Amino acid sequence: MLLIRHWLLMVLPFALWGTAMAAMSPLVTSGGPSIVAFLRILPAGIAILLSLPFLGRSWIIAENDRWWFLLFTLVDASLFQTFLVKGLAQTGAGLGSVLIDSQPLMVALLARSLFGEGINPIGWFGLMLGLLGIIFLGAPPDLLKHWWLLGEPSSLPSLANNGEGWMLGAAMAMAFGTVLIRYACKRSDPVAVTGWHMVLGSIPLLVWHLIDYSDSLLPRWSPFEWGLMAYASLLGSAVAYGLFFWFANREDLTSFSTLAFLTPVFALAAGGIWLGERLQYLQWFGVGLILISVLLVSQRRRFWEPSHSDSSSSLEGEQIQ
Repeated sequence: MLLIRHWLLMVLPFALWGTAMAAMSPLVTSGGPSIVAFLRILPAGIAILLSLPFLGRSWIIAENDRWWFLLFTLVDASLFQTFLVKGLAQTGAGLGSVLIDSQPLMVALLARSLFGEGINPIGWFGLMLGLLGIIFLGAPPDLLKHWWLLGEPSSLPSLANNGEGWMLGAAMAMAFGTVLIRYACKRSDPVAVTGWHMVLGSIPLLVWHLIDYSDSLLPRWSPFEWGLMAYASLLGSAVAYGLFFWFANREDLTSFSTLAFLTPVFALAAGGIWLGERLQYLQWFGVGLILISVLLVSQRRRFWEPSHSDSSSSLEGEQIQ
């Protein structure tokens, strides 16, 4: 039962991110990308910091961690949110989601280089399956039909635009942020680091907004739109990022980051519930590939070395007896 709860908590950030992306998309159009980025992380950071006394955690960032913390803040808060909202303003859930959710591949390479996390052939195969599943979920239907020789060729200029470039930048920023959290939390509490990096990282976003939209500080949204913004900030940022970086500081980075492949699955599920959208057959195929991918990567050692796993289990059983 504890294991199931642990896995549900690990999946929760990606479920919240997927639904928050759907909530943010119309807000970027109506309010502008800079104010959405600012309002997403500043209230979330304040909420996390206010919760620290109730959680029995310290607010202090250790002196030896501060330079890493500043770099982490710049990359994961300021740059990531900027790239994300700029991408949302210019692209939908198509190829943009394919690019931003490719970051588990980048995390796997960084984790192998910096922390020596092993990625055996089962793990690499799982990562490739996950990326293929993301493509089936997010690529334009006309392009998928062309790949399966069922439609006319798609012109490349329509597939590559600035929106996809911003999303790729967001994926790279998120991948580096996932790695940097370990350096920023060597002596500091990861929840406190998450809260402070949101608060400080929002300052450049506010400056950007004041420069681009000096006529109005806050957008003229309806109560429903402010509700969407509150959801994206408090649940899609405060809760999601708090859990994400807490786990990223403790779990195997390759296995944990692979759960990001589930983000568009939750986004599409939310679209089906709220907007009545239905998945096509190739998209269902993509969902299946993603689920297999998560299983293979998370259990790559067990599948690659079954005899070693069995012997380890038997030894642990003897010790318990």
